[in-house]
Amino acid sequence: NMVVTPTLYDSLGGTTMVTDPSNPSQMIEKGRLGIRSVVDSTIFVIAADTALNKFFPVLLAEVTGGNTTGFSALSKNLTDFFCVATGAKNFTYSGMNMVGAHDPAKNPRMNGKSSSADFDRFVTDLVTGAKKVGLSDQLIGQVGAVVNTTRPQVIQK
Repeated sequence: NMVVTPTLYDSLGGTTMVTDPSNPSQMIEKGRLGIRSVVDSTIFVIAADTALNKFFPVLLAEVTGGNTTGFSALSKNLTDFFCVATGAKNFTYSGMNMVGAHDPAKNPRMNGKSSSADFDRFVTDLVTGAKKVGLSDQLIGQVGAVVNTTRPQVIQK
């Protein structure tokens, strides 16, 4: 009898289908919904954080002007990334690699390169965002460990 260890994605809700609160005519995997909730919450925390929002002037200008297409694209890309990174089987990440995404020369939506202190601040905002949507401390710790694996690619100064 093989013991199957649940993935972090399973712990976040896994493949159980639930109604998507953003689009009630559609179903969504519960794990994906959980991740998207944390992602969107964290984007809003960062948007209000003067230590980090300077990296995203294009996104902030769009959202302030009522254009949410960039926000939606970022939310989808980050959600796909974390679904894959936490063990989801039904999604793929097709966005830029972490180095390119955080290099202003390759990603014109990124304003400046990140330092170790910026990354630490991002993790702080992620914890705040995750707590706002009710993620447990244990799951936040596991999500933080996944995020930390990207540290060497994200920090470029």
